[in-house]
Amino acid sequence: MAGGLVALLDDVAALVKLAAASLDDVAMGAGKAGTKALGVVVDDAAVTPQYVAGISPKRELPIVWKIALGSIRNKLLIILPLALLLSQFAPWALTPILMLGGSYLVFEGAEKILELFGILKHHDSRGGDKAVDEKTIIGAAVRTDLILSAEIMVISLNEVAHEPFWIRTAILVSVALGMTLVVYGVVAVIVRMDDVGLKLAQRTSTLARKTGRGLVKAMPVIMSILSKVGVVAMLWVGGHIILVGFDELGWHAPYALVHHLELLTAESSGSAGQVLGWLVNTALSCVAGLLIGSVVTAAVLGIRALRAREAGQEHQE
Repeated sequence: MAGGLVALLDDVAALVKLAAASLDDVAMGAGKAGTKALGVVVDDAAVTPQYVAGISPKRELPIVWKIALGSIRNKLLIILPLALLLSQFAPWALTPILMLGGSYLVFEGAEKILELFGILKHHDSRGGDKAVDEKTIIGAAVRTDLILSAEIMVISLNEVAHEPFWIRTAILVSVALGMTLVVYGVVAVIVRMDDVGLKLAQRTSTLARKTGRGLVKAMPVIMSILSKVGVVAMLWVGGHIILVGFDELGWHAPYALVHHLELLTAESSGSAGQVLGWLVNTALSCVAGLLIGSVVTAAVLGIRALRAREAGQEHQE
């Protein structure tokens, strides 16, 4: 009896050690994958605040919360199962799907740039009804998040592709939850910073009042800058996804040129070479995104015009 109990305890101890080792693998894998995806996380945090610009302050956090929930659904219910299945049975399909997502991002970014310069007429999808307005904003933000989240998850997946299936799944779930918490935690802080400024401005301390007034004055400027950074981030991330996708599918020339210029800049710039090389890659990816996005925008507008003409003809008949 005693021998059987000792054997049972040994088995339990072995299982605990195995579980602990697995948790260590998950933690290390999540950290490694998350670090690789950090650039896209920064873009996600820059893109999202533009969707709450001009919204009533009382509705900002509820909208950010709903977008965050949509982001979790994107990652866990859509991207994660699809990415795992494709990586297991059809890894060749991941790149074309990402490129389609990148095309949507550059379309969104290019459309805003063309509107900014007056080439396209500005259109605002927000209606007079607050409920419809918020629903539209949340839907647009969640659609954009789907592409950025897909990039985060696929980058993370590539880093842990060698792991067993269940370890890989646990790592990606950890990355999904962790990245969502980081991104939308930062967004929530950004959009409510003006309220922090108002509270500081009411304090008795002279320093607190000056800091509070400074925050209140600065936040509209910061939000305006972030909205523009968000547009650039769409073009950069989308353009980079498409260039790398072409390279992986066999058309090497476009990304080879970008990568060559990046390395050339890095090697000739001394201690700042890595940063300047990254900036060159980013700028060229952004330009590529704008060019591709403009073509996609022209195609979308052409299709819209054709449908409107057909609908007008049907109405006349």
